[in-house]
Parts: sequence; C-alpha cells; structure tokens
Amino acid sequence: MPNDIPEPQAVDSPITRSVIFIVATLSAGQDHASAVRAWCADIGALVRSVGKRVPSGNLSCVCGFGSDAWDTLFGAPRPAQLHPFREFGPSERRAVATPGDILLHIRADRMDLCFELATQLTGRLGDAVSVVDEVQGFRYFDLRSMVGFVDGTENPTGREVPEFTMIGDEDPEFAAGSYVLVQKYLHDMTGWNALTVEAQEHIIGRTKLSDIELDEGVKPSWSHSSLTTLVENGEEVKILRDNMPFGRPGAGEFGTYFIGYARSPAPLEQMLENMFVGRPPGNYDRLLDFSRAVTGGLFFVPSATLLEALAERDPQAAGVNVSASEPPDDASASASASASASAEPHQEGSLNIGSLKGNRQYE
Repeated sequence: MPNDIPEPQAVDSPITRSVIFIVATLSAGQDHASAVRAWCADIGALVRSVGKRVPSGNLSCVCGFGSDAWDTLFGAPRPAQLHPFREFGPSERRAVATPGDILLHIRADRMDLCFELATQLTGRLGDAVSVVDEVQGFRYFDLRSMVGFVDGTENPTGREVPEFTMIGDEDPEFAAGSYVLVQKYLHDMTGWNALTVEAQEHIIGRTKLSDIELDEGVKPSWSHSSLTTLVENGEEVKILRDNMPFGRPGAGEFGTYFIGYARSPAPLEQMLENMFVGRPPGNYDRLLDFSRAVTGGLFFVPSATLLEALAERDPQAAGVNVSASEPPDDASASASASASASAEPHQEGSLNIGSLKGNRQYE
C-alpha cells in the first residue's frame, strides 16, 4: 500500500469464532477526554502484543466513536456524515437509540484472546469511560444466526469490500474510514420455534437448510431478505455484516448482535427504515414480530493511521468548547433523541447515495 494512503482498521477481518462487543460512554471532564485521546495511540500496540501470543488466533479490534464523543474528543474537522443514531418505527416495533460514545469490536478464534485484549483496553481507560453494554458472541455452527438461518450470505467479497465499506474521495480527510451501526436484538425463541420451517423460510426469504434465496414469485415482499436488499441505479448496494449470536439459556436470553459496516450511514439507515417502518410503510419485516431491538448506535471508524494520530488532536486548538460538548443531561438527551426520531426519512426508491461506480459521492 502506498505511503500516502491511510491504513484502514481491521473492518474486513475474517469471521472468527469469538467476539466481544463493548460500548462505553465518555466521563465528563477534560482529563478524561485527554486520557481517551492518549489511549488511541495504544490500541494498535495492544492488539499486536496480545495477538502475538497466539499468532493463529486472528485477533483484531475495530474502534469507533459516536457523534457527540467526536466533538468532545477531537473537534473539527469531523466526518461529513457522522450523526447520532436515528430511530425508526412505531413504539411497538422500534429501532431504539441508546447511549454510546465508543465502540470496540474485538474478534478472534479464541475467546481468551478477546478477553485479554478487552481487559487491556478497558484497563487503560480506567474511569475515563463507563461501559454501558458488553456482549460476548460466538460462532453458531455453520455461520447460523440464533434463529437458525445462515447469516451474512450476501456480504461483499474481494474488491467489493473496500468499495462498499471504505470512505474515498467524497471525504478525503477521513479516507479509509468507515461507518458502523450496531444493534442488540433479543428473540422470542418459543414463538419462533412454534412456526413451521416453511413459515420461517417465508419470513427470512431463504431456505433454512440450504440457504438458497426463495424465488421472487414465492418470497413475500415483507421478508427480511426483500427489505434488506437495496438497489440504486440498477446496482445492489451492500453492507458488510459480522453479526454474532449470544445468549444465556438459563436466563432465557437468546440474541443476535447486529453490526454493519458501510461507506456511508445511508444504506444502513435505509435498511432499518425498510425493516421497521416498511416498504411501503406498514409492509415491515415480519422477523420483528419475534425479534426486539434493545440497543442502537452509530459510530465512525477512523483509519488505523488516523486513529493513532488522534492522540495528538487538540479540540480546543480547533476552537471547540470541550465543556459544551460533554455528554448531555437526561433532558437534553431526550430532546436529541426526539429530534433524531423525527428526522426526514429517505425518499422511497432512492438511497441518495449517488453512483455505485468509482468513488461514490454519498449525499
């Protein structure tokens, strides 16, 4: 890779057997913000140090930052399309926004590697952050989701991966960065397992055993497959999923942690709108009759090159009032969530993301 092209973070790491997802909020105060900035320079070295102990373990870590946290920690410039998570859907079927300033996506083929790296990373942060969600996921047989179907079949591969996941000329200061959206879903497995296999296949849009997509004449328009397939100018728009099952059978908890990477938030949010609102409105994803989203966050993943450089970023030098950017109180957070929920939806039939050829200009 030429020296003038930033090195991306490990967004396209191979699917592994184990994962830890950590979402944390930033503690108030400039000392805490300074600690997090300094920590940015340590992440790569910690991944290398822990991973070296088991070279075959495929250890990797992706770190992302939420919109408010970016302003507090780094100031201007900021990623062009970074904004708070946008909620979608009616109250009984809602893609909810939950607190989150920092995301860690830690992957390996051994949970001990994930555990050790998570311990080292969070230990360095100390009281500069508060962990608000932590999920340990696992590979389920042949890449099955918790509901028994193969997950991630239509992920981009090869040269498609950077084309759909890495920022290019449309935001050059943040080239080789990505946007990532996460949600934690809990499933009603009793209700789901009461369905026939045929009914489940119609909801997913694929055969359960062979993972073959149903014919268009058979697959309902409200199937998960139909509503998460996006087409712009005759070309399919893809995201990179690395979803993982998790659960506690003794507590009756069965879940899927959704994580999707993309070059812009637009396709990620269009998929959520299609699922939770419907395409057209009311024609929603019937998988949501058995799956409930309990968290939601949108983060920006800087390139590995920029992540290390952010340790030296001084937001005050850029004219940012750090104290004004500290996490809002509950009333402000509620107002912000309401504003996000009432944001203009995408226009039906257009993702507003421009051409899929070359360097797409996301709007």
